[in-house]
Amino acid sequence: MSQESSINIGGLSFEWNLDKGQFLYEGEDAILFWISSAMKTLFDSIEEISGAESASLVLETTGFRQGLVVGEYFQRMNLNVNEVAKVLPNTYGSAGWGEIVIKELDAGKKSLLVQLKNSWEYKINKAQGKTSAGSFMPAHYAGIFTGLFGTNIWYSIRQSQISGHAEDIVEYFPSDISVTTNIHELARRKETEQIQMLEAVVEDKTRELQGLVKELSSPIIPVLEGVVVVPLLGRYDEARSTDLIERTLNNLPKYQADYLILDLTGLDKDLSDYTAHFIQKLGSAANLIGMKTILVGISPELSIIIANSNIGLAKYDCFQTLQHGIYYALGQAGRKII
Repeated sequence: MSQESSINIGGLSFEWNLDKGQFLYEGEDAILFWISSAMKTLFDSIEEISGAESASLVLETTGFRQGLVVGEYFQRMNLNVNEVAKVLPNTYGSAGWGEIVIKELDAGKKSLLVQLKNSWEYKINKAQGKTSAGSFMPAHYAGIFTGLFGTNIWYSIRQSQISGHAEDIVEYFPSDISVTTNIHELARRKETEQIQMLEAVVEDKTRELQGLVKELSSPIIPVLEGVVVVPLLGRYDEARSTDLIERTLNNLPKYQADYLILDLTGLDKDLSDYTAHFIQKLGSAANLIGMKTILVGISPELSIIIANSNIGLAKYDCFQTLQHGIYYALGQAGRKII
């Protein structure tokens, strides 16, 4: 029994050679797939791996470049655009690509409409539950006519079968839009998204660090009954100083302390008028809730800066070390360390 067979439909040849496992369409190797199962699995896999947006661009690019190959095929047959428009319906219909009608072809303007119905891409998209038209088929015909017209042709989908219309209607026209520009645009968009994601991560980490700094910076330390110490560290701006004042005033009452010792040892050596004003403000606020403020950690250099500042800190008792300040506070309360 012969393992070879051939048939001609609509002027197009189909050949099979089972011994070689070969199927030929118009003398070229071809392959057959089930649309709503095997091909759908292929489309689903591409989307799963690369994402819907990237998958659409992959299919669009592939469709366009395959269309260029078809355009070259027709050019080798020495067919002009109008002749190609006549043979396209049978060529693609016989290969199972659905019903195709070329309308309003204007070779001078290099424009046309393509009407598609029940294409294999539509069947896959329907099986996938999609609600908008695919990109492979429209881009494929853009590739064909790009080759035939000798200029870049792009498309616009006027209506689609997947959206409930009787058929797809796709408009084609000369354009600067191409698969290359779309690839670059997607790459830039993905890069921007990655940058935005990284910026969001940085912002989150910055907020976490700021929160950690607030917790670690200038803690309130109850050293003895009636005495709390707040070490001032680094440089203070408006936000940091306001936060410290609020935290200190909100938490001091629970310690029932009479003395607030501000340790200036860790302050930035370049003490600004703003920092001096902030120290005075914190001390005055503590006085308002019945606490006496003591300044410690006053080095000779810092004492000169304080003396020359426009803010008067002389009203506070000042000591060189924290130990001296604690002894003084206890002495004022009639107590001492034994």
